[in-house]
Amino acid sequence: MTIQVILIKAAQLILSLSILVVLHELGHFIPARLFKIKVEKFYLFFDPGFSLFKFKKGETEYGIGWLPLGGYVKIAGMIDESMDKEQMMQPPQPWEFRAKPAWQRLIVMIGGVTVNLILGFLIYAMILWHYGESYLPTKNAVYGIVTDSLGRTAGLQNGDKIISVDNSPVEAFHKIPAQVILNEAKSIQVDRAGQQLNLVLPAGFRGALASSKQGGGTFQLRMPFIIGEFTENSAGKKAGLKVDDRIIAINGQPAQYNDEVITAMQGLKNQAATITVVRNERDTMQIKANVPADGILGMRIGEEQMQRVFHQVTVKYSFIEAIPAGFSKAISTLVTYVQQIGLLFKKSSELKASESLGGFGSIAKLFPDAWDWHSFWNLTALLSIILAFMNILPIPALDGGHVLFLLYEMVTGRKPSIKFMEYAQIVGMVLLFGLLLFANGLDVWRAIFK
Repeated sequence: MTIQVILIKAAQLILSLSILVVLHELGHFIPARLFKIKVEKFYLFFDPGFSLFKFKKGETEYGIGWLPLGGYVKIAGMIDESMDKEQMMQPPQPWEFRAKPAWQRLIVMIGGVTVNLILGFLIYAMILWHYGESYLPTKNAVYGIVTDSLGRTAGLQNGDKIISVDNSPVEAFHKIPAQVILNEAKSIQVDRAGQQLNLVLPAGFRGALASSKQGGGTFQLRMPFIIGEFTENSAGKKAGLKVDDRIIAINGQPAQYNDEVITAMQGLKNQAATITVVRNERDTMQIKANVPADGILGMRIGEEQMQRVFHQVTVKYSFIEAIPAGFSKAISTLVTYVQQIGLLFKKSSELKASESLGGFGSIAKLFPDAWDWHSFWNLTALLSIILAFMNILPIPALDGGHVLFLLYEMVTGRKPSIKFMEYAQIVGMVLLFGLLLFANGLDVWRAIFK
C-alpha cells in the first residue's frame, strides 16, 4: 500500500469519525441546553494536557484536542471522563446535571445514540435517493466464481455458479459470504458445468471466511478479462494493448477469465508472451508483450466493462420512497451487526473475537483506495449505526452505563452514591481503554506478522 493510499484512507476515516463524534456530542449538548444544564466544554478529540484549538462562547469552551480517540461534552454536575471530584463535593446547583429530574437526565444521556441512529437512517435515505441501489443478482453471475485455498477446502472450484446456501437462494451476489457466516450455513449448492452439487462446508470454514485475510477471496466474481484501465508504466500498454481489448488466449492457450489471465502471467515472469485479444468486438489480434519480474502487466478490468458484461439490477428511489427505504436499511444494518456480535458469544460459532476485532487500522481499510463519496457515505452510515449500538451497551463510562444507573434510580427512587459512580466510571474507562489498546495492538500485530 502506497503512502498516497494510506493518506487517502486516513483522511476518509478522520473525516467520517469527526462528523460522527461531533453530531453524537451535539445529541447530548442540545437537550442539556434545552433543560438549562451548563455545558462547560464541547470537544472533538480528547485534550489531556493541552488542546490544538479552542475558543469560548458564552459559558461553553469549544475546541479540538490532540488525541483522536473520540470527543466529549463536559456537563456540569455529572460524573464523566473528566473525573471532576471537586465539583461533585459541592452542593448541587440548579444548573447542574445532577439537580435535574431523572427523566431529563435520561433524555440527555440517550441524545448521542439517538442522533447516531437518525443520522445513519438519513444518510442511507439520501444515498438511495441520489445514487439508487445497484447489485448483481446471484443468478446473473453467469461465469461463476473465482475461489481461493479456503474455498477449495469446501470443494469449490473456479467457475462454480452458486445456486443457494443451505438450499436457500441468495438474491444479491455480494451477500453470499454474510449468508454463510451469519446463518452458520452447513452447505452450499453449486452448478458445475451443468451438474448440480451439494458441497458440505468443513469445520472452521465460517470462522476463516469471517477473517478478511483468509476469506476475502473465497467468493470473487469470475469475469471475462476486458481491459478497463492501465496502471502507470504499464507493460501491457507499452506492448500495444488497449482499453476494451478482451483477452482470450496467452501463448496459444485459452485464457479468457480474470483468474486464468492472472495465473498465466505469473507463470511467464521475465518472459515474452503472445496475448490474443478481440478488439472492437470483431478483430482478433496477437500482441507480443514482455512480462515483468512480478508477472503483472499493469492492467485491470474496469467498472464500465463489468457493467457491460453483467446484468446488474438498479433500483431508483424518489425522495419520498427513499425515506422508508433508508429506515429499513438502517434497521437491517443494525440487526446484522447485532447478529455478528451475537455469534462471538455463541458456543457453536466458529468466529473468534481475536480475529473479528480490529482498531482504527481495520476501520481505515474499509475505505476505498481513491476518494469516493458514495463509499464514504455508505461507510459513515454503517459506522454511525455501530457507534449507536456500542454506546448504548450497559458499560460504565459509556452512555449505556449512565442510562442503566438512571433507570435503576427511576425504578427504585434511589440514586447510586457519588463514590459508586466514581468507581464505576473508573472501571468502565479502564475496560474501554484496555479494549482500545488491545484492538489497535491486533492491527499492529497483523500488519507486522501476517
